[in-house]
Order: sequence, then structure tokens, then C-alpha cells
Amino acid sequence: MGDRFRSISIEDLPSHLILEILSCGRLSSVDLVFLELTCRTFGGSHGLHPSKFRSLVELAAFQLCSSHLIYSSMSAKLKKEIFDRCGGNWKRLLRFLQSVEQSSNMVETSSGNQMQVTTGKYHTLLLHDSSVYSCGSSLSGVLGHGAETTQCVAFTPISFPYATHVLQVSASHYHAAFVTRSGEVFTCGDNSSYCCGHRDTARPIFRPRLVEALKEVPCKQVAAGLNFTVFLTRDGHVYTCGSNTCGQLGHGDALERWTPKMIEQFEAVGPVVQIAAGPSYVFAVVENGALYSFGSGSNFCLGHGEQHKESNPRQIQYFRRRDIHVVHVSAGDEHAVALDSNGLVYTWGKGYCGALGHGDEIDKTTPELVESLKGHLIVQVCARKRKTFVLEEHGCVYGFGWMGFGSLGFTDREPSDKVMRPTILDSLRTHHISQINTGLYHTVAITSKGQLFGFGDNERAQLGHDMLRACLEPTEIFVQQTVDETGCSSGME
Repeated sequence: MGDRFRSISIEDLPSHLILEILSCGRLSSVDLVFLELTCRTFGGSHGLHPSKFRSLVELAAFQLCSSHLIYSSMSAKLKKEIFDRCGGNWKRLLRFLQSVEQSSNMVETSSGNQMQVTTGKYHTLLLHDSSVYSCGSSLSGVLGHGAETTQCVAFTPISFPYATHVLQVSASHYHAAFVTRSGEVFTCGDNSSYCCGHRDTARPIFRPRLVEALKEVPCKQVAAGLNFTVFLTRDGHVYTCGSNTCGQLGHGDALERWTPKMIEQFEAVGPVVQIAAGPSYVFAVVENGALYSFGSGSNFCLGHGEQHKESNPRQIQYFRRRDIHVVHVSAGDEHAVALDSNGLVYTWGKGYCGALGHGDEIDKTTPELVESLKGHLIVQVCARKRKTFVLEEHGCVYGFGWMGFGSLGFTDREPSDKVMRPTILDSLRTHHISQINTGLYHTVAITSKGQLFGFGDNERAQLGHDMLRACLEPTEIFVQQTVDETGCSSGME
């Protein structure tokens, strides 16, 4: 009887079973590297495709890449290009794919925690495992702590109507949105333009409220614009609600929508895999790598070479004509930045302060490749108020644009300086950054170890502490996971 439960070494398992474990999808590229380096069982090929893969780990990485949504939707030509860019290393390619995927969602830290950070005008929202924390100014109830709260000087947990596991958050100036594991969407903040998806506009929504209209429509991502919201469903459909003065809802008209309505045009072009919202415009990345935009054309943000507004989704031809497969896009206040399947970066829009990274302040009416980043494999792009951040594969951050109260993170520059070309942030160089997000005048980054660093304006405690009014260099932020409403203040600001 005891023999049935005897302990065995992993070396005793059949090679095909070990491969099944390695390629189950629960391991990151870093996990695979550690296994390959520390155990000879994983470092050998065991006769499985020995001429093509030098180890079981390499074979597992190949299988994980092949099944990854980004890679599987690429053409054979583009697959070869990114494989060559990764030095013919499947583990490196897997790291690229996983890093891009995490750039707009949660990142998994080395300690096993899952985190995401998003920044608004004067506030920050942090997702730590299943809990959401907020700090800063609670304009129109955007922090989600109730009508009595005007400011939180420390990251404070947000209470939901019932126990729920939040997977993704998005914040704009005056409202916020949350997606749960079950696909439900909650919103809070100013709803005067119906941007929260509720018909009640008499007063702000001070605590997260379920968007009833999407109760039977499971979502996976939300993007909050200035006074509208975009919802991406698990099936790749896009819904919008709120103000529509510039056609930013994508329905071919200028009518505001009280509750979320599906954009029918995307039914004909394929499932959408990522969305991004600027103040009055929207981007949608389709599974085949096509990039669509609609809404306000101010500052050439739509990428069509014109400043006309678009009330229907319109494909950006620059990428289509060059067979460029877009994998991620970020919508800034006056400019935009996109990442392609080769880890290359493109910017367009208003060039003021060098926010486009081309060494000048010239506006770009259509996307243009950032030449100085061609030698780097970029995994995340982030644009906001006259500044841009890009994150490369090894966790180094490059920034360019306006320093804006120190929110660009260069300790050797003045708070109002301009950085015209992508420049590495030496102040974060000792840390492996996994995600970075920037607001109006403040920036927050997450390290691979789960540390938080913030810099820039802290006048409203949007960096999660009240020690300094401004942080001209990255300062670590500590989150007390047992903190309660005592971190918040009430009364007039």
C-alpha cells in the first residue's frame, strides 16, 4: 500500500510529462530560465527535437510562444523578424510577449504578488492582488471612499458593495473604472456626462457601483477618457458611454450615451485586444495588429494626417501600408505612442517639449519611428501630459518630453526642463521596472520585486505620502495593507 504513495524525484518523470508541466502556462520566462540553470533535467533535450531545441525548457518556451495570442496572430514574416531580434532565443521572445501583455494589465512580481498602477489628474490607484487602493485628491469622488472624503494622504483600500477580485483599473481626471475576475465592471466619480454608465447624474458616485448594463457582458479591460469610458469585452467587442461631442464613442454620431453601447463596426474587422483612451479620442488594437482611432483629431492624435474628428473607427494607414503589427498603444493628452511586434516605438501628435522623442518640437501628423530606440527591445509605452516613457526588456526606463514638476524623473534636470530624446532614467537604473504609469504631473513605477517608486508633484498626496510637496527623484512608496479610512481626510480642500 505504501508503494503507491512513495516519493519520486522529478528526474524519474517521463520527458513528455515534464514538458507538459513546463508548458502549462503558469510559468514565466524567468521561471523557465531558473529551472534550466538549476536542474540538469530541464537543461537537457532528452531526445525531444534535439536538433532544434537544446533543452526541454527551450522547447517549452517555443510552445508557450506559439500559443500566445500576440505571436499566434502574427504573419510568418513578422514571427521570423521578432525571433531574430531576440537572438534566436525562445525564452527571450517569451519574456517580450509576456511583458507586453502585462503592460496594460497586472504584472506579477518575484514574490508572487500581482500589481497594477494607474494615475489620474491628482490621484493614483493601485491594484495589489485582489484589493484596490487609492490616494490623492478625491475630485468628484474619484477615489471611491465616500462623499465625506476629499483627500487620502496614504494608499487606502477601496470598499466594494460585496467581496470581489479586481483584475484591472483605469482612472481619468474625475472618474475611475474597475474590472473584476468575473468580468463585472464597477465605476465611481463624476457621472454628469454618463461616463460611469449609470443614468443617475444628479450627484457623483462616491463609491464603486456595478454597471448594470454590462452585467451579462463579461469585460476584461476598461479605459477612462476625460468624460467618457470605453469597455473591452472578453469576446473582443467594444462598448462606450458618456460624452460624445467629438465622436469619441465611435457610433457615427455625436449623441451621448447614458449606458454602454457596442461599436458595431468592429464586428467586421475582428476582435479587439487592447483599448486606450485620451481626453476625447480612442485607440483600439485589433487581433491582427491593425490600429483604429476615433474621436477628436486635435493635435493630429488620431494619426491620419488630419485634425478632423472621426465619429467611426478608422484604421491608421501608416501601419497597414508598412505591414506593421501594433501590439500596444498609449493615448496621451496631446500625443500618442505605439509599440509594434518587433519592440519598436512610434510617436505622433504634438511635439511640444520633445514629447515625441525625435530631438525636436515638430508636430507629427502621422506615426513616425523613434530612431534612437531601434537598438532596444521595448515592452511598454506610456504617454500623458507632454511626456513619454518607454520600458525596455531588461527593466530600464527611458523618458522624454517635459519635466513637469519633476514627473519625468531626471534628477539632474530642472523641474521645467525639456528632454528632447529618449534618455535612460539613471535614478531607477538599480531597479528592474515592470510597469510605469504617469499622470498629469506625477509618475509611479512598479519594480519586479513589487516595490513602488513615485516622483513629481505631490501637492495633493497623489504619491501616497505627505512628506514632500514634490519628489524630484524617485521615492519609495510604502503601502500598509491594513490601513483604514484614517488615511483619508474630510471637509473642504
